[in-house]
Amino acid sequence: MQHLINIMDLTTAEIDELIEVAKDILANPEKYQDACRHKILATLFFEPSTRTRLSFESAMLSLGGNVLGFSDSSSSSSAKGESLADTITMVSGYSDIIAMRHPKEGSPIVASEHTAVPIINAGDGGHYHPTQTLTDLLTIKTELGHFDGLTVGLCGDLKYGRTVHSLISAMSRYENVRFVLISPQELKLPSFVKQTYIKDAGLPYIQSTSLEDVIGDLDILYMTRIQRERFPDEEDYLRLKDTYILDEEKMKSAKRDMIVLHPLPRVNEISTGVDSDPRALYFKQAYNGKFIRMALIMKLLGIKI
Repeated sequence: MQHLINIMDLTTAEIDELIEVAKDILANPEKYQDACRHKILATLFFEPSTRTRLSFESAMLSLGGNVLGFSDSSSSSSAKGESLADTITMVSGYSDIIAMRHPKEGSPIVASEHTAVPIINAGDGGHYHPTQTLTDLLTIKTELGHFDGLTVGLCGDLKYGRTVHSLISAMSRYENVRFVLISPQELKLPSFVKQTYIKDAGLPYIQSTSLEDVIGDLDILYMTRIQRERFPDEEDYLRLKDTYILDEEKMKSAKRDMIVLHPLPRVNEISTGVDSDPRALYFKQAYNGKFIRMALIMKLLGIKI
């Protein structure tokens, strides 16, 4: 039984295969409409979500399957003190596959030890978010055609940003990738991520506190919001929340074929004036999430069309 806890659980060949299946689903949705008939996806969201939860549910329904679960832990027995292990043991008896988001790092590993069905990590605290990374990779491959040789700029909350950690680990396996890490000093990339996926891989990188200074070098600009829910101190959040705002003026300095990605939700780190720029792909990126999750559900359930 295969789980997806960390994007590194998948080989690059498996990622390529998922991308190709997702592209085929996009082109031929009717071919897959009964692929998961009589299968049940449980969505256990102990932390708020819009895109991830709804795209998982839409993915399973579009495959002809069914969905059960909760979107608020206060409506589950965890509010009564039930352990995660007990919740997973019970829910795995009601479903064929589980997608889980949890605020505590490492929770999906605990879940994988107490389940009879595949577990998909839909985000664990400030740790990893592998299905968002699959969404990112599908978008990059579709728009740019390749992963090798790209200069990837990641801007904003690199400390707590689980989407950033997952994307860096995934991209570190491709040839001649270069990272540009843009953040305030307080939100720099954690040393374990930098050491494991950038330094140990021998990849070039620079760190900058200025988006304007480096935007012209980038093939991909991955914007992230400053995450209020991760800050132990409200004053620190308020001080840092508007550090980076991508607007039309800054986009003038970017390459004509640079793409702008964002895992969403955005607060005000991307001006709405950028939305009409053809390089702004964050809404298309969110749309792609449904199809790569369809491909992933099928893979983990051992279903091929």
